[in-house]
Amino acid sequence: MKIFKFGGASVKDANGVKNVVNVLKEVGHQDTLLVISAMGKTTNAMEKIVDSYFTDKNQLDLVIQEVVDTHKTIINELFEAKNHEIHNRVNALIEEFKGFLMWNKSPKYAFVYDQVVGYGELLSTTIVSAYLDEVGLNNHWLDVRDLIKTDNSYRDAQVNWERTQKEVTSTVNKNKLNITQGFLGSDENNFTTTLGREGSDYTAAILAYCLKAESVTIWKDVPGVLNADPRHFNETKLLHKISYREAIELAFYGASVIHPKTLQPLQGREIPLHVKSFLNPKEQGTTVGKGTKISPETPCFIVKKNQVLLKLSSLDFSFIVEENMSEIFKLFHDYKLKVDLIQNSAISFSVCLDNKFGGLKEILPVLEQKFKVTHHEAVSLYTIRHFDENSVEKILNGYSVLVEQRGKETIQLVVK
Repeated sequence: MKIFKFGGASVKDANGVKNVVNVLKEVGHQDTLLVISAMGKTTNAMEKIVDSYFTDKNQLDLVIQEVVDTHKTIINELFEAKNHEIHNRVNALIEEFKGFLMWNKSPKYAFVYDQVVGYGELLSTTIVSAYLDEVGLNNHWLDVRDLIKTDNSYRDAQVNWERTQKEVTSTVNKNKLNITQGFLGSDENNFTTTLGREGSDYTAAILAYCLKAESVTIWKDVPGVLNADPRHFNETKLLHKISYREAIELAFYGASVIHPKTLQPLQGREIPLHVKSFLNPKEQGTTVGKGTKISPETPCFIVKKNQVLLKLSSLDFSFIVEENMSEIFKLFHDYKLKVDLIQNSAISFSVCLDNKFGGLKEILPVLEQKFKVTHHEAVSLYTIRHFDENSVEKILNGYSVLVEQRGKETIQLVVK
């Protein structure tokens, strides 16, 4: 069986949905399971509904209507019949989450978030499934919440693999074209859960693992995985092959390749992952799998901007040892500062941090009680995998280097 994952960009409007049909007709759809995300920016819109529910109920009807209008527009462009059954099915889903917001008594944001935001995926798959039927691609719509069972860690649920394997094996007919949602699961009380960052890719991997799938294909609006983000680098190359280990390494350093939790179940069964363009479905794209580390062999560039370089040194010139490290890292955790690079000497400790949650201002006076502290804000962290001196020179041009760290295959540079 093959697993195809289509993200929000691929079904953002009626033309996107029609293009999904074109892709399926061009590459084949036998024995295939489609995992589909919410349409376009619907997840952001659903998050606005949750925020309004907690902070400004006067706006609630307005933000709900925005979601309704978006989906109604797509339906009207896809289906000619004004009395098509899809209208009733979509209305029923909208009434479901509106009803939940009326009777809910839980004050817990994460719980409410998961019960509401997932309707973006339920709406998109319901519409796509109906359109596939309309054009003669008979399919079986599945509620992924019946398949992927998790704990109740809302917004970042952990998969119960034993129960999930049982449900997937007993429910999915491998001989049909199936369609289901990404991002979602359910707990033992059948409340909806979400799988966290890159949840739809992870869904595809979970289902592939349980079905012992032939392959997973993630369809994107780019030709595959590039050696650098074209938003930050002028010259980029398509990577044709990447090993599981290399993809995890790139993701660890911050590349938006594939999230490691998506790769882990695929690696377990050696299921290849293809990243291909839904605009040019017959092009080769990128394959992540066993074997070749990276092809072509070329430097891969990753940049994280707006970072903070923090340097701590002991006030009395004593060594910074394990006890100090433990205390420092606990503070980083408590103030939600993500560590991206570490460099230490006998009496000093430098660290490059991501301050996206704004904890820097609060942590500085705490650290200054025990250490001499200097820091640089708005620095950039460049990582080059498979570097050579020419690739390093490209980065250094015009920057001053604050920290440099070299390994056999990877160099990291904090620059200002």
